[in-house]
Amino acid sequence: MLKQRIITALVLLAILLPAVFYPVPEAFAVVATVLIGAGAWEWARMNQYGPGASLAAGFSCVALCVGSWAVGGLYAPLKVLWVLAGGAWVVLGAWLLYSGVSAWARVPQTLRLVGGIVALWVAWIAVVQARIMGINFLFSVLVLVWIADIFAYFAGRALGGRFIERKLAPSISPGKTWEGALGGMAGVVACAFVWRALDTSLAADVASLYTRLSDVHWGFMVLAALFLSVMSVVGDLVESLFKRSAGIKDSSGLLPGHGGVLDRVDALLPILPLAMMLGSL
Repeated sequence: MLKQRIITALVLLAILLPAVFYPVPEAFAVVATVLIGAGAWEWARMNQYGPGASLAAGFSCVALCVGSWAVGGLYAPLKVLWVLAGGAWVVLGAWLLYSGVSAWARVPQTLRLVGGIVALWVAWIAVVQARIMGINFLFSVLVLVWIADIFAYFAGRALGGRFIERKLAPSISPGKTWEGALGGMAGVVACAFVWRALDTSLAADVASLYTRLSDVHWGFMVLAALFLSVMSVVGDLVESLFKRSAGIKDSSGLLPGHGGVLDRVDALLPILPLAMMLGSL
């Protein structure tokens, strides 16, 4: 399993890094479109759609992305979209985690499918616009999620259950602890200060998310980092809820050792529009 994970990760990096660092952002947009289309295909399968309908869902999501690209949506200011999408993630994420798997099972199948495709499409626009804003900005958003996940894992392993006996979301993801979530939050705040300092010392041409936030006030940067860390956990837990409702462990087997595309981008789905909202308002 570990060997598979390493090989898959190296292949993904070999594809993603050249696309990210390519002089024009369109190369990254193409790779992101393929991944998001695969995520939409997985989403349809998770919601009990057959092979044909799942492929149609994937192509529909790709068509949305390409259509947005064709009409110039990648370079348009979309502050209203970020506010609406970010607000929807906060409200619906809270409702889903409070209501549980049974409430999600009562949502009509078509509504679930359309909502998932829209969420993936918005995340695609956000990640491509983040790349257009600059590589430093893009990585500051992506690394936030990775840092939250890594620190949560190690804090959970070392301290989980020692101070707070109740698990974070026992009916959805029994392994997650409050200590892990708090460790992830601490890691993100530390990352924000380090990244902000590096931007200053290296005189970065493109401001990171943290520099943009700290330009308002350093306290605002801390609050925003904490909020985004919480929402990364929400994205992770919401996808776990979807998989539990579908009775599956992984969204698919597209990425050997890692599960599926949705398993890798779950925390990014709410973070991307929220980061664009905070970075552009």
